[in-house]
Amino acid sequence: MSFVWPVRVYYEDTDSGGVVYYANYLKFMERARTEWLRARGFEQTDLANEYGIVFVVRSVSAEYLKPARFNDALDVHVEQKQLGRSQIYVSHRIVRGDEVLNTAEVRLACVSAATFRPEPMPEVVREALQK
Repeated sequence: MSFVWPVRVYYEDTDSGGVVYYANYLKFMERARTEWLRARGFEQTDLANEYGIVFVVRSVSAEYLKPARFNDALDVHVEQKQLGRSQIYVSHRIVRGDEVLNTAEVRLACVSAATFRPEPMPEVVREALQK
């Protein structure tokens, strides 16, 4: 099941050609993943403060298919693909209406908030993400 977060393209998101600057798609995805976690009951600050973990991007593979422009209303989809002991694999689609503009595969690593070394996910987090 896909989680969807709406995003509006602001002037500051665009480059000199009037289209969304490529790195800003990654920011849209980051916002959507934060809201995806929030919808599952986890604030990023609480994960760090209560469980001593944070999720960091380990790798990204993105395809830029069509440009988004100033004032476009976009939907950023987050779909969990695989859940490991200390990693989450998610896919993203950024769409405008029925048009897919961008796709990405993202691998998130669970790391210690203090040392940034890999940590297994707390069981309560794993259980919530498995549902």
